[in-house]
Amino acid sequence: MSAPGAALLTRPPAEDSGRGLAAQLLLALISGGYAVGAALGWGSGEIAEIMGDFGLSAAGILAAVSCYSYARSIDRRERPAWLLFAFSSLMGACGNAVWGWYEVVLGEPVPKPSLADFAFLCFAPPAIVGLLVLAKRPVTRAGWVCLGLDSWLIGGSLLTLSWSLALANAARTAQSGATGSVPSAALSLAYPLLDIALVSMVLVLHFRRSEANRSAVNTAIAALALTVLSDALFTSPLLSDGYQSGQLLDAGWFAGSLLLAYAPWGARRLHPLPPAPHPHAERPHSRPITGSLPALTPYLAAAVCTLGILYNVVDGRKVDRMVVFTGCTVVLALVIRQGIMLLDNIALTQELAQKENHFRSLVQGSSDVIMIAAPTGTLRYVSPAAAGVYGREAEELVGSELAALIHPEDLGRVVHEVRRFLAAPPAEEPTTRIECRFKSGGGEWLNVESTVNRHQGGLILNSRDVTERVRLQAQLQHSAEHDPLTDLPNRALFTRRVRQALTGRRAGDHSTAVLFIDLDGFKAVNDTIGHQAGDELLVEAARRLQDSVRAGDTAARLGGDEFAALILGDGSRDRGAREYQVHEIADRLRTTLSQPYRIAGSEVRVAASIGVAFADPGITPSDLMRNADLAMYRAKAGGKDRVELYAPQMQAEVVRKAELAGRLRTALHEGEFALLHQPVVSLATGEVAVVAAQARWRSAQGILFTPAEFLRVAEYSDGPSAAPGREPAAARDPRGGAAAGAGAGVGAAGGGPDAARAAELGRWMLEEAVGHAAERHRAGHDVPVAVRMTAQRLLDRAVPTASVEALLNRHGLPSGALVIELADSDPRVPFDELERRLAALRRLGVRIALDGFGSGYAAISALRRLPVDILKLDRGLVEGVVESARLHKITAGLLRIANDLGMQSVADGVDLPEQVMALRAMGCTHGQGLAFSGPLDEYRLRRALVRSTFPVPGGAAQPALAGGSPGGSMAIRRGSHNETPVPPT
Repeated sequence: MSAPGAALLTRPPAEDSGRGLAAQLLLALISGGYAVGAALGWGSGEIAEIMGDFGLSAAGILAAVSCYSYARSIDRRERPAWLLFAFSSLMGACGNAVWGWYEVVLGEPVPKPSLADFAFLCFAPPAIVGLLVLAKRPVTRAGWVCLGLDSWLIGGSLLTLSWSLALANAARTAQSGATGSVPSAALSLAYPLLDIALVSMVLVLHFRRSEANRSAVNTAIAALALTVLSDALFTSPLLSDGYQSGQLLDAGWFAGSLLLAYAPWGARRLHPLPPAPHPHAERPHSRPITGSLPALTPYLAAAVCTLGILYNVVDGRKVDRMVVFTGCTVVLALVIRQGIMLLDNIALTQELAQKENHFRSLVQGSSDVIMIAAPTGTLRYVSPAAAGVYGREAEELVGSELAALIHPEDLGRVVHEVRRFLAAPPAEEPTTRIECRFKSGGGEWLNVESTVNRHQGGLILNSRDVTERVRLQAQLQHSAEHDPLTDLPNRALFTRRVRQALTGRRAGDHSTAVLFIDLDGFKAVNDTIGHQAGDELLVEAARRLQDSVRAGDTAARLGGDEFAALILGDGSRDRGAREYQVHEIADRLRTTLSQPYRIAGSEVRVAASIGVAFADPGITPSDLMRNADLAMYRAKAGGKDRVELYAPQMQAEVVRKAELAGRLRTALHEGEFALLHQPVVSLATGEVAVVAAQARWRSAQGILFTPAEFLRVAEYSDGPSAAPGREPAAARDPRGGAAAGAGAGVGAAGGGPDAARAAELGRWMLEEAVGHAAERHRAGHDVPVAVRMTAQRLLDRAVPTASVEALLNRHGLPSGALVIELADSDPRVPFDELERRLAALRRLGVRIALDGFGSGYAAISALRRLPVDILKLDRGLVEGVVESARLHKITAGLLRIANDLGMQSVADGVDLPEQVMALRAMGCTHGQGLAFSGPLDEYRLRRALVRSTFPVPGGAAQPALAGGSPGGSMAIRRGSHNETPVPPT
């Protein structure tokens, strides 16, 4: 809240102020009118008596009603005081009413004593008790004693002075009068004595009054003081003998009653209760004279008492025993009070010294530096901890300017914060915190955190050295934003830099470009010479990348072997020229990163595929980075070691493949896959020896996707990191049969959703193949079924040997009727474990075929170590066996090895009759391909099994079931992938 707002809260509304001023004017007019009327005699003696008696009684009743109503409206400790004030005013009103009864109604002089005297005597005691209630209550016994002594000191001194001046003569005059002199003397002395006691309480309350509702209490004190003054004038010998009702003296009593009636209401409206002070708010400085008056009260009282005694001595009168007694008691009270004060001062001095030592120990022993600065900025005090924190002695810093010790770059911020803090209300902001650099004794700059408080217009600073914390925070921030291996910015910092480049003053610069870089062949480095060498290569690549970009650009490592670069725009409006320039930069980076690396004493080569995307209008940082990522994977798919610029059709292709991948995921759960079988035929007799199970996916449009097609989709569905160019060998194999079971191996070497889908597809295919084979077995077709599985799939713990045995037993299929085709020869596969797993399957009666033999450098090793029954030649050898003499010799050699080892051999991809004759002449025992039949559905397969044999070409022969019916024929084309359509179900 602002300071003006706070002032409005504590300032009474204008309407209330106007009403209060009107009430004050009305009070002044009534009192002034009464005084004028009394001074002029009211025009007649009868009116003067009425106004002097019943007028004062009415004013007293008004004061009584006002104080009583106010007492009922408050719920505080002051309620009894205002009730006593009401009773006191009521007694005064009764006394004036009795006085008027005698003078006005009966027309007789008021007897002495009378009921009026009793009522008047009852005026002072309630008022005295009420003032005691309003006084600040002492908290100790000594405080109560001091309160009583102060009251007696004031009352005794006033009694001594009054007795010396008038009361002694009044007492002697009353005693020498007529009958009833004793009551008359007592009555004449009672009034001044009670007034003296009332005056004593008024003075005591003035120095000890409570802070609550001070305005109302002050107004009530003024009203009682005015009443006491009028009483004192009335009891003086000069006025008491000639007093008559309605004279000017009554105006004092009348004004006192009206002022007491006005005190609780008008004063509260004009001066609302102040808000409770905030514990940390500054207290206003008390005026020295006002603060010392309570301490001077005993001495002033003793001085007044001394004046009373001196008056009798100087005047030559005999010193009255009353004066001597009273003076002695006053002196005795003064001595006692001074003794109590001395003891209190000694105790306070000891306590103060103890607290001072305590706080001095806290300040001097604190590890924080405590400094007090004057409003001018000069240091007045510096704690001894400065020597250990700042390396400078405290005495050296005292007297120096605080601004001279703060770093110039931080000074403006510190001054602004201090000014803002001092301008804020203390209740709302008691402290503030400032962090800046402070000059140490050695000349270096220390990071200092200071808690600032107000102090007599200046400041108290509690400072501590946080240099290590700031340094640690900087290190943590650096670690959070940089790659720990290469110390390049990481993905988070790079993204923030891209966002900054696309906003602010560069928001309209569309020549900014992002480069995504991937190291081709890095995985082979890790696999061949180790991960330590791979880390060294990444560090060197990061250094080359950092050295190749400009000072304002950003090079970052996003993870693995992926890097990125942010090339800030130059404001060029020529998009073609800018693309050419950035393409040159990217090509230079590609060349630099593709230079040989010297790692662990060996020369290592990797290439770099780079994708480039420009900041088109309105593009977001995530979209810009995604575009560069897509361009980079397009570069990898296009042959690697090249630079590719992003084009919008890349995103459209991603969307299309993502939709296809989504449909594939749905197909896995909704059973949209169909199982086909391709016969494996004996090249000698034409009999069907085995049927190879193959999976097909029927899309929502009725299209059957081949394994190569839907495996590429499955691979791509996990994101650009599996885009074309990174698909596994099985997905790149376009033949129908070889990829039939590859769905079981997609992602099997890794994790993620694709691996789970591939595993699910593999389980489905194995169960379907075994189930259909069992049904054919029961129908009399004892033809084994071949299911293709990857080595990773075979080693998966989720597919133990026992589960295969249980599957065969559940469907009732003999174990010899199942052939497992081992689908890959990855050198990273643990051959020992694979050998044990294949041996266990062979013990069950399952036969093992080594698929793709003749491709892959690990094929001979697999043949040497693994228990294999059948060798399946790769279709790459079969396709050129007729045209290429080199392939003819290689294939003949491989078949000779198989025959020497006593294994059967199967040629995959036998599509032409010439291939059949050439392979049979080389000693190949079986063939699979379109020369005999394409993949068949269950209905057509059983028709083929009923026939049981296919014509074996001896010359230019045609396949038996190529196309429709068993007797039909179909033109065979080289490389054709036609397949038998699945009949509607």
